[in-house]
Amino acid sequence: MANTYKEGRALLDFAISKKLRLWGAPAVVNSPQFAFMAKAINEGKLGKMAAAHAHYGHTGPGWSAFFYEKGGGSLPDLGVYNIATLTGLLGPAKAVTAMTTIVTPERTVDNKGKIKVEAEDNTMLIMDHGNGILSHVQCGFNYFDPFGHEGDGQDRPTIMLWGSHGNMALIGYDWAPFGVHLANSWDKPEGERFVPDPGTYVWEQGASVVSESLVTGKEPLIAAEHALHVLEVIEAARKSGKTGKRVMLKSGFRFPVVG
Repeated sequence: MANTYKEGRALLDFAISKKLRLWGAPAVVNSPQFAFMAKAINEGKLGKMAAAHAHYGHTGPGWSAFFYEKGGGSLPDLGVYNIATLTGLLGPAKAVTAMTTIVTPERTVDNKGKIKVEAEDNTMLIMDHGNGILSHVQCGFNYFDPFGHEGDGQDRPTIMLWGSHGNMALIGYDWAPFGVHLANSWDKPEGERFVPDPGTYVWEQGASVVSESLVTGKEPLIAAEHALHVLEVIEAARKSGKTGKRVMLKSGFRFPVVG
């Protein structure tokens, strides 16, 4: 609904002034795998947190030029998921450093034929979460993935987190998770797999949890403030990519997301 933090903040403030509600997407914080990882971190099972890595990419959508035009790009289409997950697990980012590039300058899409690519299709992003914690997100439209866009059969980690006493990996994509691998014992270095079943979680779940909130009053985890923070991260990444400078952030959200 907004392509900049300023516009998104104005929408939320207007909604609040009218006693209306807005919620955010994506809904990755709703998965039982996210809940398991958040609980493990909050309980200190990984020790002092230090670093994380996440990646998401494929060869790029072909049905619309939007993804390659200004306002599109791999960050709001793909990186948004990993940014939401890592900030949800490690807390709001304090600063961002990034590089963005265009690997494929021309694309052929269904609705416009051959087009010039204007938005980034390759990104490397580092977030500083404070307390010494750094995380890295990479995303792009030039990634060969034999599992395809749906990720069926994916048994490899796409998100890794490291602490002083353990490490943890999300198996599959954060929007389609298949388990969490946790290693935090010297006696069992191979670790152990947990939460293989996503239960009722699907990536489109935002609509159902909002409907549940309207009926029951239960507050969804997908807070608008979190979505706004992710949007500010995306803006900051693009600014950093253009200027080569570290960009400080001002927004935040209720943390921890899962108690």
